[in-house]
Amino acid sequence: MIQACRREHNTLYGVIDAHFTLVFSVPDMPQKDFTAEVKKQVEGAKAIDFCLRSVIINKDAFSDYFDAFLVPDEGFSSIVKLHDKLYSDKLAYQHRADISYIPHISVANSRDVWLIKKLADEWNARNFNMQGRITSLDIINYENRVITTLEKITLR
Repeated sequence: MIQACRREHNTLYGVIDAHFTLVFSVPDMPQKDFTAEVKKQVEGAKAIDFCLRSVIINKDAFSDYFDAFLVPDEGFSSIVKLHDKLYSDKLAYQHRADISYIPHISVANSRDVWLIKKLADEWNARNFNMQGRITSLDIINYENRVITTLEKITLR
């Protein structure tokens, strides 16, 4: 269901799979330092169970796009806490406190807010209950619309 919607309505379909983003790009830190910091911050972290039951609309802070986000009911606070922990030390200077962090899986994006509203309404009219578990974090490189996984960090 997620991939079908993404295929039709998400500009990053085919570039990156459905995912939660925990840390955004840190272009001024060497990859080995970034990886070491992420590993340090997630040491001992447990896998996170989540459940998705609704879609919200979000205005992208960096473009004129609107997004339809699947947002977890269960797991929300655990994901937020992990995100905040990742930004607690050497990445703190990169934490965008001016933008609210909303754990989400993006299913659609468009410059047409009414298309996104229609999609959100269609999703929310269904009685869906998608459960999952975050068991690892991937450190990736995104360049020229190509994703390369540099490292996978397993959560306990």
